Amino acid sequence: MLTLASKLKRDDGVRGPRASNPASDSTRRVSVRDKLLVKEVAELEANLPCTCKVNFPDPNKLHYFQLTVIPDEGYYQGGKFQFEIEVPDAYNMVPPKVKCLTRIWHPNITETGEICLSLLREHSIDGTGWAPTRTLK
Repeated sequence: MLTLASKLKRDDGVRGPRASNPASDSTRRVSVRDKLLVKEVAELEANLPCTCKVNFPDPNKLHYFQLTVIPDEGYYQGGKFQFEIEVPDAYNMVPPKVKCLTRIWHPNITETGEICLSLLREHSIDGTGWAPTRTLK
């Protein structure tokens, strides 16, 4: 039976060790996370409401970005709230890490900006936690 691991070992044996040419190795393989992010970030930017803006500090790193939310109604109307989103290497099997950078009083956001939301947990008691079928949107 042919497995991905055995194929990679065989390919590395033919091409030589990875350490000898790290640049070609990084350009040769693209992670699942990066493939998904290209599609999901485009979808996210296309469907973002006018009260939200996405900022990529480094355009080459789609796995780290900031989201600014400026509510136009409700209790937080007129506020400007920034969130930092980091997508781990194991994405879409694990949820993105989201942190609120703006100091705010909210029952689901701690003083340090950690967000308590079952959707952002890998395993949650209520069964509504992260699932590989979910997306950034």
